[in-house]
Amino acid sequence: MVRVLFVCLGNICRSPMAEAVFGAAVASAGLDGKIAADSAGTGHWHLHEPPHPGTRAVLEEHGIVYDHRARLVTRDDLQRFDYIVAMDSDNLADVRALGHARGDVSLLLDHAGDGAPRDVPDPYYTGRFEEVYDLVERGVAGLLRRIRDEHAF
Repeated sequence: MVRVLFVCLGNICRSPMAEAVFGAAVASAGLDGKIAADSAGTGHWHLHEPPHPGTRAVLEEHGIVYDHRARLVTRDDLQRFDYIVAMDSDNLADVRALGHARGDVSLLLDHAGDGAPRDVPDPYYTGRFEEVYDLVERGVAGLLRRIRDEHAF
């Protein structure tokens, strides 16, 4: 089983959105049981809360059913996951500050191809959940292609 962890600041907007979109893509590709995903945050402010209403709304608009409670990324996660995918440069630095990861650590938009920004903006502050969804969808598609190539799925 290939395990993927998406990481953002509070684990209520971007990383749960990425987990949900990725999970839908995995299911659509018929790869359930081969690839699993989770998400976590680097900050403690929203622990155990459901995703932001804006995240829930945009996922619902796209027909994605999703249930999650915010949690913190841990040092153990660095050893449990094959891919740890951060939403922005600050999240990436926070993950790396936890220690050495056994798997690959990257930014989501590193997988989106040319022309993509480096960081997924935080819609908690901008309110632009649909824009974030579009970026997440691009990054997730590239990440899934990479995983399929690397694992011959």
